[in-house]
Amino acid sequence: MDKIYRKLLPTRLWNRNRQFDIVSNRRFDVVRKGVSHSHWRDPYHLLLTLGWSKFFGLTVAAYVAANTLFALLYLAGGDCIENARPGSFADAFFFSVQTMASIGYGAMYPRTDYANVLVVIEALAGLMGLAMGTGLMFARFSRPTAKVLFSRVAVITSVNGIPTLMFRAANERRNQILEAQMGVSLLRNEVTTEGEFIRRFYDLKLVRSQTRNFSLTWIVMHQIDENSPLYGATAESLAEAETDLSVTLIGFDETVSQTIHARHYYLTEEILWNRRFVEIFSKKGDGRRMIDYTRFHDVTPL
Repeated sequence: MDKIYRKLLPTRLWNRNRQFDIVSNRRFDVVRKGVSHSHWRDPYHLLLTLGWSKFFGLTVAAYVAANTLFALLYLAGGDCIENARPGSFADAFFFSVQTMASIGYGAMYPRTDYANVLVVIEALAGLMGLAMGTGLMFARFSRPTAKVLFSRVAVITSVNGIPTLMFRAANERRNQILEAQMGVSLLRNEVTTEGEFIRRFYDLKLVRSQTRNFSLTWIVMHQIDENSPLYGATAESLAEAETDLSVTLIGFDETVSQTIHARHYYLTEEILWNRRFVEIFSKKGDGRRMIDYTRFHDVTPL
C-alpha cells in the first residue's frame, strides 16, 4: 500500500496545489474550449477560495496600491497638504494612510480645495473598503468546514461470503456530525452499442448510507452482487475503464449548527483487491476504548 501511495503522491500534491480534491488530473484538468475560465471574472469567489497567505498578500498589495495612487494624486496638486514637506512622497503616502483609516492625527491636513475633494473621495473609498474587507473576513471565517479523514485506499474483500468494496472514514474533530449521509458513485468509461464513448456514473448501494451520530469512525461497505456495477469486474477491467470512486459526505455539525460536507476520490490504483483493513479499535487497561489512527490507512493481505 505504501508503495502505491508514494507513487501517487506527486500527482496528489500537484492537484492539491491547483485546488483539486486529491483526484486524478485526467478527470479535472480539462482544457475548456470556447468557455472563459478567468478567476477575475468572479472576484468574490476567488477571494473566498484563495489560501490565507495569498489572501493576506493580495489585501496588503491592494492597500498599498490604493494609498500609493492617492499619494500621487496629492503630489499632483502641488503643496496641498499643510505641514507636509513639498514634493515628499512619504508624507503624501502617510497622509493618505491616515485619511483612509480616519485616524486624523492633526499634524497634516488639507490646505486646498483640490486636497479636500481628494480627502472626501478617499474617505468614502476607505469606508467602502473597510466594509468589504470585514465582510470577506467574516465570510471566510464563518464558512462551515468538515474535518473528515478518509482512508488512503479502498479494498475489495469478502464479508460474510460476499465480495464487498470497503473504505474507512473518521471524524477528526472532537464533536459529532448529526444525520450524516454517505454517497458513493462509480465512474468509468464505456462504449455504447452505437460506438459512442461516454463517461458513466453509477450510484453504489451501501450497506449503511446514513448514521445518526458520526463521531468516531465509519466503515463504508458496498456488496458486489448481481445488481452491482462492479459485478464480474477485475483489477484489469477497472484499470482499462479508468474506473474511479467519488465519495461525498453531508451532515449537520453540532458545533456550528450548519450543514457541512466532505468529499474524496479513489483512483483505480487505490482500489486494492484481496486486502483487509487492520483493526484499529482496542481496549486500554482501565476499560476505555482506544482508536489507533496511526494504523487508520493500513491494510493486510487475506
